Amino acid sequence: MSDGRPRPAVTLRSAADLIAHGLAPAGAAAEIVAVAARYAVAVTPAVAALIDPGDSQDPIARQYLPSRDELIPSADESADPIGDHPHSPVPGVVHRYPDRVLLKLVHVCAVYCRFCFRREMVGPGKEQALSPEAIEMALDYVRAHPEIWEVILTGGDPLMLAPRRLGEIIGRLAAIDHVKVVRLHSRVPVADPARVTPELVAALRSEGATSWLALHANHPREFSAEARAACARIVDAGIPMVSQSVLLRGVNDDVATLTALMRSFVECRIKPYYLHHGDLAPGTAHLRTTLQAGESLMRALRGRVSGLCQPDYVLDIPGGYGKVPVGPRYLSRQNGRTRVLDYCGDVHAYPPDETLP
Repeated sequence: MSDGRPRPAVTLRSAADLIAHGLAPAGAAAEIVAVAARYAVAVTPAVAALIDPGDSQDPIARQYLPSRDELIPSADESADPIGDHPHSPVPGVVHRYPDRVLLKLVHVCAVYCRFCFRREMVGPGKEQALSPEAIEMALDYVRAHPEIWEVILTGGDPLMLAPRRLGEIIGRLAAIDHVKVVRLHSRVPVADPARVTPELVAALRSEGATSWLALHANHPREFSAEARAACARIVDAGIPMVSQSVLLRGVNDDVATLTALMRSFVECRIKPYYLHHGDLAPGTAHLRTTLQAGESLMRALRGRVSGLCQPDYVLDIPGGYGKVPVGPRYLSRQNGRTRVLDYCGDVHAYPPDETLP
């Protein structure tokens, strides 16, 4: 680490841990204890090494270190902000869209993000994983619904499972005739890259279905040399990767940072996929931007970086109504004619008509 602090040997989970390793001042102990009593805290050695304790606005710290702002609720926030529960036919399964389901295998993560939309459901004191009986019910549900083409393993973080157990579940899903894609959502390659062992990578593949891995990262500094190597191990094994990020105030809500983040994904052979607008999870207002700010950033991104680096800016409509793109609009209608806005902000008629302003 640049300031000479040794990297922690284990994951930091308490106020005492964070203070002892220089990531929080002693005077913050009471507020950290108060936040940790409600929301899980975990900072892996890999993430701790990325934090600059001398920067009070460090974008890595804002994602992972508890803040007293988390205890300030907002009236429009919800414990289930994207409405998983109304679409859960059996424990662990969310069937919101016709051709795919979520399968929430575990409720633990390598790290706990301070903006997590499932923060009321994950971490110590919560159910740690689906029971064997619940997994059988989930698999039976998938088998009984031939419209399900894709199963998305989430949680929690599915890469927290032992490779043998993860491989077994992926294999059982791949054995279902109509399941053709198994997608995993994870932070592990950046948050705990040493966990991405050859055994874990081998577990991700199975005959009968194509595996994809969606990596969650929000700042270019998360792509350490170790993280890049972990991603390379996955891609080199023939497992395609896509990205998902959350637009966060003070983390990536400027054009330069967002550009560097998307370029980092592409440099690691990861296709930018989703840039999520922050969900209305409890105690996260200090990290949310406005939709208007997100639109402006996406318009600027479109004008300055490669098409390979363009994610879809999306909003999960509260209440369980699904995910919709909320990026800027480039088409409008005027006097019965189509107008197109270019990346510089100029408006053009389409088809071109020089007689029109």
